Amino acid sequence: MSWARMAAIFIKELQQMLRDKMTFAMAVGVPIMQLVLFGYAINMDPKGLPTAVVAQDQSDVGRSLVAAMQNSGYFRLDASGISESEADLMLARGEIQFIVVIPGDFKRRLVRGEKPVLLVAADATDPSAAGNALAALAQLGVAGLKRELTGPLAQLRPGDPPFELRLQRRYNPEGLTRYNIVPGLIGTILTMTMVMLTSLAMTRERERGTMENLLATPVRPFEVMVGKILPYVLIGYIQLGVIMSAAWVLFEVPMLGSLPLLLGLIGIFMLANLGVGFTFSTLAKNQLQAMQMTFFFFLPSMLLSGFMFPFRGMPDWAQRLGEALPLTHFLRIVRGILLKGNDAATLWPEVWPMLIFLLVAGAVALRRYRLTLD
Repeated sequence: MSWARMAAIFIKELQQMLRDKMTFAMAVGVPIMQLVLFGYAINMDPKGLPTAVVAQDQSDVGRSLVAAMQNSGYFRLDASGISESEADLMLARGEIQFIVVIPGDFKRRLVRGEKPVLLVAADATDPSAAGNALAALAQLGVAGLKRELTGPLAQLRPGDPPFELRLQRRYNPEGLTRYNIVPGLIGTILTMTMVMLTSLAMTRERERGTMENLLATPVRPFEVMVGKILPYVLIGYIQLGVIMSAAWVLFEVPMLGSLPLLLGLIGIFMLANLGVGFTFSTLAKNQLQAMQMTFFFFLPSMLLSGFMFPFRGMPDWAQRLGEALPLTHFLRIVRGILLKGNDAATLWPEVWPMLIFLLVAGAVALRRYRLTLD
């Protein structure tokens, strides 16, 4: 064994790796991205969850309960002085996580010792997001009314709370995790396959030497891009059929909304991801680089979209990054259609960001392809 020969091979391989700037950047960038996302962005105990209060009783007792909920850190008052129907609509749109309804005769019945009902409705499409907050809510009890339960009402302090806390876990009453995971898999699987397959398309043309034949044809750049994207749209709908069949047959996930609406919005989502993949194919010099770029896009999409971890548990900067990703909005769309029965008007706030992303990704992909031709 010759140490000199081994050192020569080492130097040759090191120089070759440093020349491949894309691979070297990925080797350094991916661990840094994982460290930042897992260290700072991921939080399994979300706090400051948006809450709407329907206060039919404006007494000091009701205000003390709301203040106690806010002091727990889990609830953030985003809306008050609204009707119950308005709060229901906000919950269906995903704008709030909880609705607290204080009935009009709450204090009067409390003073009489009749244990009035305090209604709390939670969006349980993601059980992990609301679990700790509901557990903290159940512990408030007498602590939230400590200042009011004085004098003649002091006898209500010991034992059980002087009111009944009635929880409604809407859209997923049993708190089944599969109701949250299986619809989310539709988006994550399509993101991975659409970006990966398309990113390999043009790269494969260059590696096989067939790009020159394609350039010699009178086909225009836009026609090439659309022609290469459409077959993968068909593959995406086949994948959707397989996943949805398994969701209904094996996991019994409900379908409360419109299937045609879901199919149409999935088409927008797939085109957005295909535009990203096509852009990667014009940037990558080989299929290895195309795969690395796919992973670099897929990892933050999976972690920051709310698929694996509660979206509202992340810090503000991570939520802003997540809002820029199409998977974040698609997860809300697919869960809204399957579990909530949302219509097109309710889902529009999640649709237009995907359309903007689609236009931007398509424009960048087309421009990059023109540069590739030049």
